[in-house]
Amino acid sequence: MNAKNRLNICLAGCMLVFNVACTDLSETVYSEINTTNFYTTRDEVMSAVLRPYTHSRAVFAAQSRENVWRMNEFSADQLAWPQKGIHGYDSGKWIQFHYHTWNDLHATISGAWSLLFQGLGYCNSGIEGLEAREATDMGITEEEKAAFIAELRANRAYYYLQALGTFGNVPIVTTVGDPEYPATNTQQEVFDFVESEMLVVINDLPEMNSGNSGRFTQIAGYAMLADLYLNAETWTGTARLTDCLTYCNKVLASEGGGQHGAVALDENILTPFGTQNTESSNENILVISYDYQASGDRCNWASDFYHFAQRNIDGGNRNGNNGVVVVPSAYDAFDDKDLRKKEWMLIGTQYYQSDPATTVKGTVEYAGEPLVFVKEIRLNKSGGTESTMYTGEENSGARFNKYRGGITTADDFCNNDYVLYRLAEFYLMKAEVLMRQNGNSATSEAVELVNTIRMRAFTESDWATGNYAYTVNSLTMNELLAEKGREFIFEGKRRIDLIRFGKFLTGSWWDHEPTASEHLELFPIPNSQLAVNPNLIQNSGY
Repeated sequence: MNAKNRLNICLAGCMLVFNVACTDLSETVYSEINTTNFYTTRDEVMSAVLRPYTHSRAVFAAQSRENVWRMNEFSADQLAWPQKGIHGYDSGKWIQFHYHTWNDLHATISGAWSLLFQGLGYCNSGIEGLEAREATDMGITEEEKAAFIAELRANRAYYYLQALGTFGNVPIVTTVGDPEYPATNTQQEVFDFVESEMLVVINDLPEMNSGNSGRFTQIAGYAMLADLYLNAETWTGTARLTDCLTYCNKVLASEGGGQHGAVALDENILTPFGTQNTESSNENILVISYDYQASGDRCNWASDFYHFAQRNIDGGNRNGNNGVVVVPSAYDAFDDKDLRKKEWMLIGTQYYQSDPATTVKGTVEYAGEPLVFVKEIRLNKSGGTESTMYTGEENSGARFNKYRGGITTADDFCNNDYVLYRLAEFYLMKAEVLMRQNGNSATSEAVELVNTIRMRAFTESDWATGNYAYTVNSLTMNELLAEKGREFIFEGKRRIDLIRFGKFLTGSWWDHEPTASEHLELFPIPNSQLAVNPNLIQNSGY
């Protein structure tokens, strides 16, 4: 049994044996795990260490939950969940994200808050439990105890990093249930907490190797610090570009290990996302681990991304809600020769995976007719020309194809790990830092970094003849933002990039006009939390 199988079996097991009642930090929270009758074996310790990872699937992955991923993507300029005929209105909640008209009663915002703080509760409970017992009483060594606590603290810091970018001013709580009503901390205080936690524990984290994929390692810690420092000016008002560059360089130099030795860019743009992306990718740095064959768990793209007849298209075993599409302006941002446009999105006539000569048929407006995905979001069937969040049909919009689960009979069916950090991000992150340090103008090194990533998206002949390489004159900040969008589409990063580049409030895209309301760069503290915790303070503007 390989390391990924062992991890996923343990992840599945820990969901059954380790549940802590900590959904809301604004309520009285009690641990159900007494350290005198738990944490008595290494397996029980591992259940505590791994439990936050299973929860991360609900919070950060692109799957069917009211989670952070949805908030980051649906409020940005690439993805949307428009109404398509009689389907997809869903009380207008996806439309509100696109138009930036959400409020503190929004169900997804409330759900994401609860998921974030439930995960923090799992981290806190694990840390407390391990710190309360001697290593020998738990069947582990002192070195293992220190490493496990460091891993839990790193995971907690990651949860707080995401809370910082989403809600900004949130309570910092490190003890389960204490205080009963935690007070709001400022963005600066949350930033300082994330930074200090990672700097304290990073040397106690193991180097990444093929046996610990899906867990926090040193290189994942460096990646997280680079991410934190890149956004420091947005979150605290003080730029930390030099610190960001320091940790980008550590990642690029493969300090802190790699999945298979040194980290390296994968030649094929599908490799980081495939069904064997742990076994075959050198690029991935931190993933959410899945192994459908070993545990029965997979990243559930079906509900958000898949068409009603998706199983016919890809040979899988799930159809979906026909929800998320690429907005037309984002689709048009890709050159037609860009392999990311061809490989990461579905467009055009769809055929049976089992019979490529037979077209898949539509089920609603195009029932009995060939299913043809089109980039437009409009009522083509009735000759409509208006294109809005309300005017979609079942075939409107290019579709998600970045992760492919394969066919049901494959040995690695739906074993795709979901990527949180991969090496390509730090090429473009370093390029951004260099340009910001150079008055927002490109340097030759920045151009080389961006072109190294961009080159993979074209065939050798197209790259050689098509004038696709950037120069110091053509690589502007706007172009860098566009290239980040093309490279990381579907990966849950777009909202943060738009904010950092000053486009989230001022930009126009497809059916979205500038909102120019500064408070929208943070989501509101959910009304449900304010109602039960008098010490929470609503974010300004809500």
